[in-house]
Amino acid sequence: MKPISLMPLLILFIQILLITTGCKQTTEPKLEPELKLELEDVSCTEAWINLRATNLQLPANVTLYKNSVAQNNILCYGDTLLYVDSLLPNQTYKFNSIIQSSNQQIITSSNELTVTTMDTTSHDFTWQTWTFGQHSSSTLYDVAIIDENNIWAVGEIYMLDSLGRPDPNAYNAVHWDGTKWELKRIYFYTFCGQQSMGSYPAKSIFAFGSNDIWIGMDGSQIVRFDGQSQSQPICTPVSINKLWGSSSSDLYAVGNNGNIAHWDGVKWRKIESGTYLNIYDIYSDNGEIICIASDKSLSSGKKILSIRYGITSEIDNTGLSSNLSSIWFKSQKKYYIVGAGIYFSNNLNKTNWKRTDYQSTRYSEKIRGTNFNDIFIVGSYNQVLHFNGFSWYEYTEYEFGENLSVDIKNNMVVMVGWENDSARIIMGKRQN
Repeated sequence: MKPISLMPLLILFIQILLITTGCKQTTEPKLEPELKLELEDVSCTEAWINLRATNLQLPANVTLYKNSVAQNNILCYGDTLLYVDSLLPNQTYKFNSIIQSSNQQIITSSNELTVTTMDTTSHDFTWQTWTFGQHSSSTLYDVAIIDENNIWAVGEIYMLDSLGRPDPNAYNAVHWDGTKWELKRIYFYTFCGQQSMGSYPAKSIFAFGSNDIWIGMDGSQIVRFDGQSQSQPICTPVSINKLWGSSSSDLYAVGNNGNIAHWDGVKWRKIESGTYLNIYDIYSDNGEIICIASDKSLSSGKKILSIRYGITSEIDNTGLSSNLSSIWFKSQKKYYIVGAGIYFSNNLNKTNWKRTDYQSTRYSEKIRGTNFNDIFIVGSYNQVLHFNGFSWYEYTEYEFGENLSVDIKNNMVVMVGWENDSARIIMGKRQN
């Protein structure tokens, strides 16, 4: 019998040993879950806080603590904007958040975020009034404040000539230099593109600065004004009710019958709105552009239109009346719409327009603001409302007349319209 060789078994054993010791099994290190709170914006009574979650299995239940008071939220995305209300003006709050397991063990907690709410602004204004017009019916339709010494208003103002006779050629602009108002004439074509020109009624104004002012006539023409002289009128493909833009090469005009057009610095391009309702206002903040379409006289419909990349889309208008005139907002935070009522929404993705606590009995024509705590609304029967971030105040200094537009800058507000047969300007200056 031959002896059995153990060499092959030994070689096999050594190979197996080398394989098992040389190929160690590795596992990825487990990343710790994290929560981070960042303040996005704050008003007098609200805060918008971004909650950033990483290395978490979503959705998850998260608890936000406001000075130890708990608020439960469902976290569906890595970045979630949390809305907190019922705060008080000029107060400091501390926020932190935690995520717990089913047995109430804390999985992770966030940093502590300190938030101080905005203070209110003062309702205390002093007022001055000027009227213009000596025959027929004069009206001012729009106003733009460049600074306290440079204000423009536009409309139609009919004066007497040097012989005391009614002058049929209207003044269509008036300028404030810090001391006095001066009547001006801006010239438009009698018919678009023809040579004959006249100072026809102006409907809207938008100023990018003291030497870059755009004025639209009550029709389909617009001029650019440098403070001293005007350009040739530019024919637009739409009638013009209001103007809004981010620059002189990014300007929008809206008008009756659903008209919207965009100026790119070279040419106008009409934008399809999908409606024949009159568009009364356009406003933009942080690149978000929204228009208000309605039929104020017949209550026959309403549309809230968003413009993005030259295409319009409708925003849910549930809860709004059919009579709408104007919008002002801070993008993704707070939206106000006025007309037959004052409405607000905090989230256009989950729109349910609600009436504000304060409701005027008068029709609102225009809303403009500088921030959450400084908003003016003007309208019929001399409506003048101010929101200071916490409370509404209605001024009753004037009983008669119509306010059609308003602009606000720093501690100055100017509103325009008419009283009896005269165009009227009311200027307010905040006292503290």
